[in-house]
Amino acid sequence: MTLEGKIAIVTGASRGIGAAVARALHDRGVRLGLASRSGDDLGLADTVAQPCDVRELASLTALCDATAERFGGIDILVANAGVGAYGPFLDLSQAHLDEMIDVNLKGTLYAVRAALPHMLGREGDVITVASEAGRRGLPYEAVYCASKFGQVGFTRALDHELREQGIRCTNVCPGGVATDFALDEGRGRTPDALPGMMTAEDVAEVVVFALERPRHLRILETALRPVTESSWG
Repeated sequence: MTLEGKIAIVTGASRGIGAAVARALHDRGVRLGLASRSGDDLGLADTVAQPCDVRELASLTALCDATAERFGGIDILVANAGVGAYGPFLDLSQAHLDEMIDVNLKGTLYAVRAALPHMLGREGDVITVASEAGRRGLPYEAVYCASKFGQVGFTRALDHELREQGIRCTNVCPGGVATDFALDEGRGRTPDALPGMMTAEDVAEVVVFALERPRHLRILETALRPVTESSWG
């Protein structure tokens, strides 16, 4: 199925997986609404880009309304924005605990809440970029896993709710991806963890694959991990 002329919202779009997804969709003729804290348009044509905090429903609503007004609706939502912090549960700061729940889980709920009114009546897709941490419990990632399990459960339930209205809902669950995610001081990941991980473009290819399936098919979940990743068994 061609994506030419479709209209997509991508959250967390200024870097990492979000930027890779935005570029991959743009290359296929998709018009974009890009949500990121910086408001970066990535230098892409046919793009609405606004500074956006996914913890604020009003911020996401403003972006989705502006995108739908400019292009005539919304066909695709890629809920990608996410944060992480790793370490023993009792050592996790309340700020990081709240941030992961608010960005990863509530940010996904808010993104759907903002985009969905513009998607109803059209054949469309909701893609949640979750994580392997949303499929299995991992040590030193308890709150991150909780936020990602929530994303996965929400998207699975939404699929049942929206399927008859022509909207497919898919979880994309990557393992380790070599981006600057969680590299900030105090978040528990160091650069030496990056070699051997997947690239953001690897994940973007899977997002595009799910979107390009014929409309009589739907992909509920895709899980992908690099062959070199052995720490999770």
